[in-house]
Amino acid sequence: MFGREKLPVKTPEQILLMRRAGLVVGRCLELLAGRAAAGMTTGELDRVAEEFIRDQGATPSFLGYQGFPGSLCVSVNEQVVHGIPGDRPLADGDLVSIDCGAIVDGWHGDAAITLVVGGDAAARPEDVALSAATRRALWAGIGALRPGIGIYELGGVIQDSVEASELEDELTYGIVDGYTGHGIGTSMHMEPTVYNERVRPRGPIVRTGATVAIEPMVTLGTHASRELDDEWTVVTEDGSRAAHWEHTVAVTDGGLWVLTAVDGGAADLAQVGAAYGPLE
Repeated sequence: MFGREKLPVKTPEQILLMRRAGLVVGRCLELLAGRAAAGMTTGELDRVAEEFIRDQGATPSFLGYQGFPGSLCVSVNEQVVHGIPGDRPLADGDLVSIDCGAIVDGWHGDAAITLVVGGDAAARPEDVALSAATRRALWAGIGALRPGIGIYELGGVIQDSVEASELEDELTYGIVDGYTGHGIGTSMHMEPTVYNERVRPRGPIVRTGATVAIEPMVTLGTHASRELDDEWTVVTEDGSRAAHWEHTVAVTDGGLWVLTAVDGGAADLAQVGAAYGPLE
């Protein structure tokens, strides 16, 4: 598998089209972060998202994808990813990962956030630490993306960040095995694979114009997971809670442009010492 993967690149004009889709996703996630509250069901969150996405002239990427029934993946507590929205009510203190995708003129954006219902005041301290560690790992991986690096090398950077947080937080973190980031463009999932842990091959060499979705998934325990009988929802094998953060990122002549961040990633890229390279 390693030797067969390629790293397609996009023109500046194509990246600008992807930015339109990315902004829909970023703004949708901002909206949902403000709306999520105790008593609201995951299905109600999904309806808010679909209405917003369609109002922007976009189409939900996930709805109908290989039969998936929602516009969002909403994964609660021990659910890692691919949670199906439905009649489950949210409760204060729930750790919720929301994954969103949108298509504009045939181009995709894909991003995910993790939040605590009721805010940090309602949260278990270890859940706040887990989400923050996962988000730091995301931005560490983004910050390492540059021309000349092998795309698989990001996995080592992400793993190092998680392990550093583990020591600092005095908690046990697991990087979920078997789930990765991916290339993105005219399809939601494209080559190459973007690993969340260290692998031996370097992988395809990053070039200007590359667009990838980087998405660490980290737990408060095991790296092992299983799929529920609904054939979508992935949960941790040991019942520990999980967090998931993701962005779609483009490599430009000037640096990096985080297409699904409303500010293009300017603030967070500065924090990790990476160049901000918007095309507009």
